[in-house]
Formats: sequence, structure tokens, C-alpha cells
Amino acid sequence: MTAAVVALVLAVAALTAHTWVNATRWLRHPTDRPVEVKAGTVAVLLPLRDEADRVTPCLRALLAQRGVPDLRIVVLDDGSTDGTADVVRAVAGDDPRLTLLTGVAPPPGWLGKPHACWQLATRTDPAATVLAFVDADVVLTPYAVAAAVTELRAAGATLLSPYPRILVRGVADRLVQPLLQWLWLTFLPLRAMERSPRPSLAAAGGQFLVVDRAGYLRAGGHAAVADKVLEDIELARAVKRSGGRIALADGSRLAACRMYESWPQLRDGYTKSLWASFGHPVAAAAVVTVLLLLYTAPPLVAVAALATGAPVVAALALATYALGVAGRAVSARATGGRAWPDTLAHPVSVVVLGWLTLRSYHLRKRRRLTWRGRRVS
Repeated sequence: MTAAVVALVLAVAALTAHTWVNATRWLRHPTDRPVEVKAGTVAVLLPLRDEADRVTPCLRALLAQRGVPDLRIVVLDDGSTDGTADVVRAVAGDDPRLTLLTGVAPPPGWLGKPHACWQLATRTDPAATVLAFVDADVVLTPYAVAAAVTELRAAGATLLSPYPRILVRGVADRLVQPLLQWLWLTFLPLRAMERSPRPSLAAAGGQFLVVDRAGYLRAGGHAAVADKVLEDIELARAVKRSGGRIALADGSRLAACRMYESWPQLRDGYTKSLWASFGHPVAAAAVVTVLLLLYTAPPLVAVAALATGAPVVAALALATYALGVAGRAVSARATGGRAWPDTLAHPVSVVVLGWLTLRSYHLRKRRRLTWRGRRVS
């Protein structure tokens, strides 16, 4: 028993050390100071489907962008039924930088989000050399686009993913949402990801995604990921397959994102895509089991050891728990998240992630996965 707990301590310590190295040495941090794009047209592309209630802050932030002399904002109304287009017109007024397009329904073989993004990319100003995809729940700071484009070019990358600061309110948000950044900071070697041509070493977040247009088209754009639920990650892989480079960045000083307004939205949002994150069910079961052993079992083992009079085992198990909490805290501090006291519930977060993964595979098997009124799988 003692040997097994020692192995857990060492494993979690190594992972926490990797989180720290990623967060402090390898994660890119674009400046939030005033910066100006030197040359070239930048097109910000905003796909919308039934976003009338929350698109206004996003649009106002886009119209307030600075440091991009030749900025174009292209909005696609993707079959909305709630008056989204009217809200866009009311906010934009007669601003000549903004163009509102009406989307068409996705053809067979396409999912809604990739099709909307592809329509935007192919119908925007051909002079645009950089495309910035933004979701309706993202609010950018005034120099966000200029800073992201500058970082894209400084990195020599085809695709840059500046991950926004995720806004959390309720208990479910605080348990689940920070796992997004924690997972890739803990398990993805960021420096190797940037340097390696392997598509399997890829990560990206579709909330705010900046791409060199020529490299995007060379990779096939969103047409190359037409049927992918995780179109952002698959686009990053397509870029690598075409010879391009990708980079991740902490975008917490450039953008904020409130992804879900309620527990049902959060539950269904993760359910629709977790199966695609893990792939085969056996792989998912293995990953979830390892996460539970590393991060949920230690506090349980500590309690059991104290109850049975094994203080050494209890101390080692508590040390493992503390190291796991420390890893979450490092991730939170590096990405603009909330560290305390939320990180203390990390074992519970992992349990909820496991349940959401199980639900995702269960509903996919029954072909009951939908999102925004469209079937996902």
C-alpha cells in the first residue's frame, strides 16, 4: 500500500512540475499594451446562431478595436430565429467596417459551426491576410486583435489560439470550466507542440482563433474539418498536416468568455464534444481511470488510512492531494482563473468530468447528441 501511494505522489509531483514549466516558461503571453498591426487587412469573423441575448457586448468590443488600421468585421447570421440579425444592425449602425451576411443551411456532411466559419472565410474581403475567428460569448479588450496578430507573426505560426479568460459564476462553472486550461497545461508539452509537425500534438480553442489566411487555405480551412465536432482542434491538426505551425497563448488579458449561462447548458455543451476529445471508448475509460486514481483517490485514501491507523500512508496521500491542488492553482494563476478556494475541490472536478464523459459516450451511442437544434452525431 505504501509503495503504491509513493508512486502516486511521484506521478502527481511530476505532472505538477510540468504544469509549472508550461505556465511559467513555455506559454505565450501576448501583451495587453497598445500595439499596432504594421500592414495588411485583418478580418474578424463572427458566426452567430440565436445569439440575440448576448451578442451586443461582443459586437461593441469588436467595433472598439484599436491598432488595426484596416479592420474588417464580417458577421454571419446562421439561420437565427430570435432576431440576432436585427441586434447586429442596431449595434453596428452604419459603421462601414462591418458586413452582415445571411448564411445557408449546412449541406450533408457538414456540421453547423464549421460551415458557418467556412462561409465567413470564403465570403470576406480577399485582401485580408489574417482571419480572426471570434465567438459571440467573447468580449475582447481594445487592443486584443492587434496583439493577437502581432503574436501570430512573432511566433512564425500559421494558427494562434489565445485562450480567453473563462468567466465563472455558479458552482458547476467553478468545478468544470478551469479543467480546460488545466488539462492542456498539465498534459500537453507546449514547446514540443509548437516545434513538432505531428498532428496529434495539437490544441486550440475556437472562442478566439487567429490564422494566416494563406496557411489556412493551404490546410483546407474549415472545409477540411466539415464534419468534426471539435473543429478548432481538428483545424490545428490540418494546419500541421499542411506544413504550418500552431501556437497556444494565454489570452486572459485580451479576452473574456462566459461560455455557458446555466448548468444544463454547460452539461450539454461538454456532453456533445467529450467523446470526440478522447476517441475510442476504451481510451476514454483509461484516461478517466488514471485521472481518478491520481487526483480523486488520494483524499479518500488519506481518510481511510487515518481510520485504520496508518499515518504514513495518510500523510503521503494528503501530500498527493496537495500537489494536485497546487497544479490547479498554477494553471489558474497562469490563465486568469480563480485559484482559491476553488482548487481545493479538484478531486470533485475530476469526478464530474468523468461523469460528463460517460454521459457523452452514452448519448452518442443512442444518437441523441444535439446542439442548438442540430444533430451532432
